[in-house]
Amino acid sequence: MPRRVESSETSSDPEAAPFESALARLEAIVAELESGELDLEVSLARFEEGVALSRHCAEQLAEARQRIDVLVEEDGELLERPFEPEGEGEDGC
Repeated sequence: MPRRVESSETSSDPEAAPFESALARLEAIVAELESGELDLEVSLARFEEGVALSRHCAEQLAEARQRIDVLVEEDGELLERPFEPEGEGEDGC
């Protein structure tokens, strides 16, 4: 039988959570949804919370990526270059 979860078990503001906490909560939501033990109403609420957390985490990762600089040595001098993961070219692929 589906179980109802009290509102005290839910996060009130996903956008305020630090990345690690948001990711941990998102993983917990996925486990709850995969269990199949939640009723439809609670499942929809968890799904909506999960979407908000996912967006929040993606935004934080994008901000972190922008802040990463790579120090490159050229001719004995250290230069800062924007971080570009291997395989990503000018077109972002």
